[in-house]
Amino acid sequence: MSARHFVRLKLRLTANGLRARTWRVVLFVLGCLLAAFAAVAGYAVFSLPGLLGEDRAAGTLLPLGGAAVVLGWLFLPLVFFGVDESLDPARFALLPLPRRVLLRGLFAAALAGVPAVATLAGTLGMVHTAARLGGTGAALAELAGVTAGLLLCVAISRAVTSAFATALRSRRARDLATVLLAGTAALLGPLQLAALAGAEHADWDRVARVADVVAWTPLGAPYSLGLDVAAGRAWAVPVKLALVLASIGLLLWWWSATLERAMLGAAATAGARRRTDSSRGPVSQLVPRWLPRTRFGALTAREARYWWRDARRRASLITFGVVGIFLPVMMAAGSGGAGARMGLLVLIGALAAVSLANQFGFDGSAYAANVVAGVPGRLELASRAAGFSAYAGPALVVITLVAGLVAGRPGSIPALFGSLVAAYGVGLAIVLPISVRAAYALPDTANPFAMSSGGGLAKGLLSLAALVGASVATLPLQLGSYLLGDAWLWLGLPAGVAYGSAAFLLGLRLAGPMLDRRAPELLATVSAAQ
Repeated sequence: MSARHFVRLKLRLTANGLRARTWRVVLFVLGCLLAAFAAVAGYAVFSLPGLLGEDRAAGTLLPLGGAAVVLGWLFLPLVFFGVDESLDPARFALLPLPRRVLLRGLFAAALAGVPAVATLAGTLGMVHTAARLGGTGAALAELAGVTAGLLLCVAISRAVTSAFATALRSRRARDLATVLLAGTAALLGPLQLAALAGAEHADWDRVARVADVVAWTPLGAPYSLGLDVAAGRAWAVPVKLALVLASIGLLLWWWSATLERAMLGAAATAGARRRTDSSRGPVSQLVPRWLPRTRFGALTAREARYWWRDARRRASLITFGVVGIFLPVMMAAGSGGAGARMGLLVLIGALAAVSLANQFGFDGSAYAANVVAGVPGRLELASRAAGFSAYAGPALVVITLVAGLVAGRPGSIPALFGSLVAAYGVGLAIVLPISVRAAYALPDTANPFAMSSGGGLAKGLLSLAALVGASVATLPLQLGSYLLGDAWLWLGLPAGVAYGSAAFLLGLRLAGPMLDRRAPELLATVSAAQ
């Protein structure tokens, strides 16, 4: 079985998934249009140094831009879009396929997707620049580098998501997975801050030095081959190409190992089970003491447990944790004013609420239990928000403390927390109706980052809608922090808490009756076979 069979199978499954599903067709067309726009914009940007004849600008833009493309392939699936699992590896577990054949076929199928085609088309602008600056030899070297860069993008995306999918299925490994992902994301900070500082102070020599370093890493090496030929450093081409190919080989080996474990399933370890206290009733055992012994308390306890035990939900928590670690440091180290800091706080608070944008999709057909039990819509949504807030609330407190202390302004911590609470409440008000009206089913796979065809774009659009809506809805608070100055340090906390609470109650009031009316349709949507 060759790789072309996997490609044909993926294209056939994608086409079949679009039949008689108008919303999927719309999302697919919209995704193709966005990909085409990104490809054209990328080609124009990367070809600009060649059109202007700027060797220095090309030496800075191509390695840094290529590194940004690779990092985008690494983190965007984890943060926003997920990974297209039209060909779920677990479905091939019973077939007599050698591991290398399966890996080669899945890798070829990943290259046949819209993101890979758009990435290749956008980075071809680098070939244009290399041809203008160094002639045919430089263009051929850059073409080889762009091709190797695309292979690196796909390999790093699939290897990392597959590895974390395997790790997140084991509750013993979840803490290690969180630390690894957060640490990897934190590596972006110094590079971005150095680039921003260089651009702000017009210290292009500093940015060029950063680009020179990046050009000798696997992130930027494939995109600087043509520039090396144009500069008379042809000896660097085989060295960098070997570095990139070795990185691709290591990533494929990593993916192969995690792929086999994903097909076989996580081995259950025979650990000691906790003994339950027979003297306590079933309600006392399931509902913590800090929650009321009511239906709201039981539903909240269930949601809190699911957010920690379900792999997909843990992946969302990790995503928010990564962004929550990085953005406060970026905000504190930047030289922007109060408006910029407020904008980043709104982004963090709204991003926390985005995890609930497809909260019913996490349940799938299990949501039928709540429909049969006749749980009222407001109670359902309030308990889900409370269960998630058990994790989001402490995270917002930590983020606020980090932002205030790193910035050297501990007196602003209460106002910062009020702004975060306001953004979180507004984000919940926007996300709750979205979760009822725009829910989508998730594929039945062990990979918590997996998305079916069109699902990744749906996730990205829902996230974007929540972020934009929260930014607009919190404009009164942003204006207040800008106009009131030091007075906002005292008013920020009560005003933010009141504003966020009012927004959440309004969103709950609108989304609750909507859920009561649409519960059967919602169940059918999230239970659809993928």
